[in-house]
Order: sequence, then C-alpha cells, then structure tokens
Amino acid sequence: QVQLVESGGGLVQAGGSLRLSCVASVRTSYVMGWFRRAPGKEREFVAFINRGGDSTYYADSVKGRFTISRDNAKNTVYLQMFSLKPEGSAVYYCAGAVVPALYDYWGRGTQVTVSS
Repeated sequence: QVQLVESGGGLVQAGGSLRLSCVASVRTSYVMGWFRRAPGKEREFVAFINRGGDSTYYADSVKGRFTISRDNAKNTVYLQMFSLKPEGSAVYYCAGAVVPALYDYWGRGTQVTVSS
C-alpha cells in the first residue's frame, strides 16, 4: 500500500512563501491533490493535478498564489505557495486517487503557520 509523506511546512510571515512536498513510497499513477484543515474547520480542497501533470485545478481562495506540480520520476508532488495569508494557516495534506475526486490515500500532513 502506498504511503504519502508531506514535508516543507513551517512558520512564515504573511506575504511569504513555502514549498510543500509529498513523496509517495512507490511509483503511482494516481491523480494527486492537496487539502488543508484549519483549527475548528472542515478539511478543504486546495489543488489538484492529473497523472501527467498537464492539468491542474485550484480552489478559488488560492488561485493565482499556489502552484501544484509533480515529478513522476521522483514520485513527488509539490505545492508552491506564494503570498501566504494568515487564514492559510492549517495542516496541509496530500492525497492520491485512482479515480479523480475519490481520494484513497492520505499523508499525515504538514503544519503551515502564517503569522500576521
């Protein structure tokens, strides 16, 4: 069973940048997504990328500031985050799906904290 491990979270000031990584334990052909959960809130979708990496989709709240990408040779998906806002503070999770939108595999998450 594939395991997903996120990294790259941390503390950053508002307006700053971070790049999150998600490494899969085996080569997969999953579509991949990033999600986040802020304290007291439900998990929300952030970004999606297809198997080939040539199709992406973003939540309106991050569009234009976040970029999802993948390197299939490295079994890695990235989330580059620019112009971070305090409301972006959350645990960020990557997830993999065989069928788009039916995410079967989840990482444990990485904490992102944006200070104002």
